[in-house]
Amino acid sequence: MKLTKAQQNYLIFLLFIAFLGLSFLFKYEPGVRMGHNFILFATDMLLILPPAFVLIGLFDVWAKREVIERHFGEDSGLRGYLWAILLAATTVGGALVALPVANALYHKGARYAMVLAYVSAAALVMIPMTIMEATILGPSFTVVRLVVSLPLVIISSLLLEKFLLRSGYLLPAEK
Repeated sequence: MKLTKAQQNYLIFLLFIAFLGLSFLFKYEPGVRMGHNFILFATDMLLILPPAFVLIGLFDVWAKREVIERHFGEDSGLRGYLWAILLAATTVGGALVALPVANALYHKGARYAMVLAYVSAAALVMIPMTIMEATILGPSFTVVRLVVSLPLVIISSLLLEKFLLRSGYLLPAEK
């Protein structure tokens, strides 16, 4: 009997849950710690994702194509990178939120470089993380990290855009 990919995923998840249950039952310490970490992670995701996806849906509906094209499109220039970095700084939830927002940006007319800059910057400039970093490692470290990393984000997004356009790559259309 050949299982589909979805059935395989469900089977793996059920085996994982069974392992966690047996670990709690027999007090297998690595499994118990995995169970606690899984519960912590799942709780965080259940608290973050629903409001984040509501906001992503609102962004998709409320953000006009003309506005996205003006600020993130072909003629946006350096201003577009500034907008991408500012939007990334306010994105909470990491890649789970940044990727759907990037998809919405692309389908509303943002060019590849801006979308790539947004996704890259989302990992670098989240305001809460930056504040925590400045508190722990010092403001001078944070400033140096941002001054070094943000130009690299822009350069790499430009290079990736050129590569993608030259190779004729297109993202899948929305359904």
